[in-house]
Amino acid sequence: MQIFPAIDLSGGQVVRLYQGDYDQMTVYGQDPCAVAREFLDAGCLHVVDLDGARDGTLANFESIAAIARQGGLFIEVGGGIRTEDRIREYLDLGVSRCILGTVAVKDFAFTARMAEKYGEKIAVGVDARDGYVAINGWKELSPEKGVDFCRRLYDAGVGTIIYTDISRDGAEQGTNLSVYRELAGIAGLRVTASGGISSLDELRELQRIGTHAAILGKALYTGRLDLKAVLEEVGVC
Repeated sequence: MQIFPAIDLSGGQVVRLYQGDYDQMTVYGQDPCAVAREFLDAGCLHVVDLDGARDGTLANFESIAAIARQGGLFIEVGGGIRTEDRIREYLDLGVSRCILGTVAVKDFAFTARMAEKYGEKIAVGVDARDGYVAINGWKELSPEKGVDFCRRLYDAGVGTIIYTDISRDGAEQGTNLSVYRELAGIAGLRVTASGGISSLDELRELQRIGTHAAILGKALYTGRLDLKAVLEEVGVC
């Protein structure tokens, strides 16, 4: 199972939100590049432009560019990617994969086209609150259930899904294992688990049920999980 340490960016700083609430933000670093270097052993990095997710801007583009220039990491980036031009901008930086979020709900046909054109360089982030897909920086709920949306995306050609239960995100109270067991039933879909993962036992269970990858955020920053121990347990990118 691949492990993606997470760097969430706001105002050029490394931060974490609690359950997607921008008013409950903790700053963990002023230098995103330095934080990225701490995660080199993982081989993978998950980066989210929180400002971009909220308003569609490129507020943290330079920080992401600087991380990409360092090299040594498979980098996936999400947050405010809603046009093909934005996808190309990130891929031209050396980013390995772009994550579509809000646009996947609002313009499903565009998402299917991008998945067909760019293949594994495209993933979709499915963020769910109370089982329903959330959009626009997690501020609004769509009427579609998250698992149903994942099935529809896979049928449209999207191979990689990053599924986050917002209620677990940043809470260090465990991830939603039941939803990942359900998603494991979508044969062929590569699922990345995200939100609340805080123990090696959870990672072992995710690996057992066939989860493709896991994103680790707050548990790494608080020291609840040790990256070296995690990599020894479940492998590297």
